[in-house]
Amino acid sequence: MNDRFINPGNQERGWNDPPQFSYGYQKDSCGLKQACILNKRAHLPQLAGSESGLSPTPVDGQTPLKDRKPPPMHGITPTSVCSRIPSNPTVTAESETCLEDVKAPLYWTLSACRQTVKKQICDDVERRLKLFEDMWINGKLSALVKHRMHGLSQDLKRKNWDAADEIHRGLMVDHVSEVSQWMVGVKHLIAEARSLNPDLFQS
Repeated sequence: MNDRFINPGNQERGWNDPPQFSYGYQKDSCGLKQACILNKRAHLPQLAGSESGLSPTPVDGQTPLKDRKPPPMHGITPTSVCSRIPSNPTVTAESETCLEDVKAPLYWTLSACRQTVKKQICDDVERRLKLFEDMWINGKLSALVKHRMHGLSQDLKRKNWDAADEIHRGLMVDHVSEVSQWMVGVKHLIAEARSLNPDLFQS
């Protein structure tokens, strides 16, 4: 060990006592030199060609990033996705909706209600259903309203009161100008049918 790092020490110390190092000397001799090294900022390595605006040099014969193309989308093309969407859903809904198919479950439900519900309520419901028919026949209802009313009537036929009521609320929100005059009767019809004894409904 270099003697310059060791203090003379006490002459009375034993032969096996550890040497006393000079902290001040080590600080002056190497501490400042190390400080200069530690204060230097490390720079990231520059990629070849980055300063000249060129793409990085490919490694092991790989294609540069800017020249790479995305992988092909096998089996998925814009035309295949769009082909599953009907080109004119309004025409499809209108062609599949028949007034007689909508009327039958409505009047079937009304017939069951007449057995226990007050005559005044049933007559008001029937009057509004007639208004609904007239607007349908005179072309005052859109194809979407007809289609949704078909779904509502089928839910009445299956005694799905909650589903029918949900369609009723949707029609009142989305098509209030078309249904406001007669939808109140449909609402009362659903409410009264919900409270009836299931035995009153005859297939």
